[in-house]
Amino acid sequence: MFYKVNKWISIVYSLILVGLLVLLDQWTKHLAVSHLMNKSDIILIPNVLQLHYLENTGAAFSMLEGKQTFFAVATPILLILLLIILFRMPREKKYLYLDYIIVLVVAGAIGNHIDRVINNYVVDFIYFSLINFPVFNIADCYVTVSMILLLILILFYYKDEDLEEIKKSILSRN
Repeated sequence: MFYKVNKWISIVYSLILVGLLVLLDQWTKHLAVSHLMNKSDIILIPNVLQLHYLENTGAAFSMLEGKQTFFAVATPILLILLLIILFRMPREKKYLYLDYIIVLVVAGAIGNHIDRVINNYVVDFIYFSLINFPVFNIADCYVTVSMILLLILILFYYKDEDLEEIKKSILSRN
């Protein structure tokens, strides 16, 4: 019984964190629209970092530009799969990092999906001019950071048997 209570409490905390991260993303996009749209860029660090308003109809780096129907179908499917994984994830301390990774990916996907549904584009506004990096937003940061963390965990933290336990838990039907 105690195990199930912990499972549900951790899932509730994860979902609350998703909500807070989505709110942060949407708030920063609102600020970008209010203070950057049709205005000059705001230089934070000359020749390095600036705030630049951009309406992106694609995904990361403007891939699949204009494929709104694809995103409208793919994002909810991805979210459902990630929530199934979140619910089936083993509730042991060593897998807590994976909960955080799922939270970040879900928050990023929801944040950008909200933009696509409401505006038919995603608001991007962070630009690293030093390396001419594509303009991005906070939701993009969530997804990018989570993928880097996942790679680090798989390469250096989890053992093969840990990954096998995760796989068994996710594929089980309980």
